[in-house]
Amino acid sequence: MNIHEKYIKRCIEIAKNGLGSTRPNPMVGCVIVHNSTIIGEGFTSAFGGNHAEVNAIHSVLDQTLLKQATLYVTLEPCSHFGKTPPCSDLIIKHQIPHVVIGCIDDNEKVAGKGIKKLMDAGCNVTVGVLEEACKTHHKRFFTFHNKKRPYIILKWAETNNGFIAPITKNEQKPVWITNAFSRQLVHKWRTEEQAILVGTNTVVQDNPSLTARDWTGKNPIRIVLDKNKSLSKHYNVFNDSAQTIVLQEHAAKDISNKLYENQINSIIIEGGAKTLQLFIDANLWDEARVFTGAVTFEEGVKAPKFSGRLISEKTITTDSLKIYSND
Repeated sequence: MNIHEKYIKRCIEIAKNGLGSTRPNPMVGCVIVHNSTIIGEGFTSAFGGNHAEVNAIHSVLDQTLLKQATLYVTLEPCSHFGKTPPCSDLIIKHQIPHVVIGCIDDNEKVAGKGIKKLMDAGCNVTVGVLEEACKTHHKRFFTFHNKKRPYIILKWAETNNGFIAPITKNEQKPVWITNAFSRQLVHKWRTEEQAILVGTNTVVQDNPSLTARDWTGKNPIRIVLDKNKSLSKHYNVFNDSAQTIVLQEHAAKDISNKLYENQINSIIIEGGAKTLQLFIDANLWDEARVFTGAVTFEEGVKAPKFSGRLISEKTITTDSLKIYSND
């Protein structure tokens, strides 16, 4: 690992502090280095606040050092006015001579304009350090802008003999397949993504709240598929714990378009087998997170069928968790 990669890796690490709060902005990380010493760090504030470069520059105690420093950042500095002024202008103002960028921001509002502005001002710019790692880190942002849909995460739990739910049950509540630790992890995930989606059957059979009550953070926007307008407002998904959007679309592509129109940049699909398979069959998913619990059903609803590349696997006491990427 060379010196540029070392500091870009650090940028990625600190950028994750903004997960779940920066949207629709990307969660960028920035490090400022002078004579092989980090003199400033910053990550993107909650939406409407400062970008990572601004926070990093403001964190430098001796501002005179900036004229001999190198600024590292995961994503190309912005060149346009939004909620805040352009970060490239601030870098130029402080005469930071070197900027190292993980990946280009191909959003049409930026798309190389930030780099050009820096170079025109005499800044030495290096682009593409740990580029793939930075693109993966910014996967939600790039998927939303390039594919015109949210980053889609499928999530389900299945028994050790392949069932996602029992055929019948006696109560209107979930039948737990995973343990309490796995369920808490799911609530953490809910705070990290902008929305969560289920179908009509899940609402009727389980009456879920779809909140992050077992973790500190913001509840996701609840998306409910109700194509026949059959759901009454007494279900938990319609309480005031979080915003709820009801969609009547039938096809995964139409659902995806509606989510994009509603500015949803990431979503967890937590529906039943039918809803999950809808997205799988349309090849509209990016990641699948599959729990296997230490539970057996004699009969039940079969888990979805899909094909993906295994990217991680771990054990959570009695459960296993496998995460797949759709390549």
